[in-house]
Amino acid sequence: MRYLVEAFALTALRRGRSIEQFLGAAGTPEVPGIQWAELRPTAGGFVLVLHVAQDIGGENSYDLVEFPSFEQEDGEEDFGRQIAVVDDPLAAMTFAEERLGAGRDRWVNQGMAGDEYRDYVRAGRPSLPPSE
Repeated sequence: MRYLVEAFALTALRRGRSIEQFLGAAGTPEVPGIQWAELRPTAGGFVLVLHVAQDIGGENSYDLVEFPSFEQEDGEEDFGRQIAVVDDPLAAMTFAEERLGAGRDRWVNQGMAGDEYRDYVRAGRPSLPPSE
């Protein structure tokens, strides 16, 4: 079972563990990218982070944190863009749904969003935004 049921996702967050969710395509057909959300527990609350990276992986290369960022031009490591800090883990999940289109039933443990990316690659990288 890859996905965390809501109770397990909330427990992970309350125990100080991040959870993440692959969100799919980003960028353009000429410069394809991917995005994923992370909920990160901190002393100040639960931080919603959006990561956007160049889609350079494949079926055998799916460690998302190794992909170059769309946002960093100098090769600097990307730690994502903070979207919000929320006091309650359930409210953080709800905010991710409303703001980023995350699905309540698609959260995975930290480091597992790469498996979702691999499935996305195997499916032919669907839903790439149209060229402008």
